[in-house]
Amino acid sequence: MTLLAHLLELRRRLLHCLLVLVVLFLPLSYFANDIYHLLASPLLAVLPHGTSMIATAVSTPFLVPLKLTLFVVLLLALPYLLWQVWGFLAPALYRHERRLLMPLLFGSNLLVYAGFGFAYWVVLPLIFRFMVGTLPAGVSMATDISSYLDFVLTMFFSFGAAFQLPLVVAMLCRTGITSVPTLKEKRPHFIVLAFIVGMLLSPPDVLSQTLLAVPLCLLFEAGLLLARWWKPATILVSAEQPR
Repeated sequence: MTLLAHLLELRRRLLHCLLVLVVLFLPLSYFANDIYHLLASPLLAVLPHGTSMIATAVSTPFLVPLKLTLFVVLLLALPYLLWQVWGFLAPALYRHERRLLMPLLFGSNLLVYAGFGFAYWVVLPLIFRFMVGTLPAGVSMATDISSYLDFVLTMFFSFGAAFQLPLVVAMLCRTGITSVPTLKEKRPHFIVLAFIVGMLLSPPDVLSQTLLAVPLCLLFEAGLLLARWWKPATILVSAEQPR
């Protein structure tokens, strides 16, 4: 394909992605407030009786639910977006590269969903229950809806990234950069690193940091198990057929 043909193909796929996003966003925007209420449920479930969330800016009640809806649309469209990326890149890859990257691309998608689900159903209820339980006497908790969304999205992205660890570990072992015995020897160092990463990526409270660091350690062990099953590849590029 010529450069112009590649650019036209890229333009076509980008337009398809944009169309899918618009088609999903238009109907979901009608339910923007309901989607936000669903996201706020972990906090609303533990708030003391008589308290509620607040909006501190005039435009916040309108813009914040739409911002969340756009995030939900991107999440729902992620498999299709990745399929379009794969469709554009795959013809330029060798056969062994396609066999290597395809499970990584779509396995990463599943792990992102797993990380978001773990954050929503496990981590957020524990954090909010802890926070509400430590309120000083005479203090009422009234969380701004924009601040709440920023906090939750930070947790989602942190756990979505953390859940990629098994694939990263397996990939490092498969490509020969490191090995399972070497990583097992470095386990104590990784535990310290996990708590440092938990401190940097999570909100500034001990519970959030611990709830991120401990799963990181478990995901590291899952990566070692995956690496034992996913044996290192012997890549002979010279023997490959043309792309």
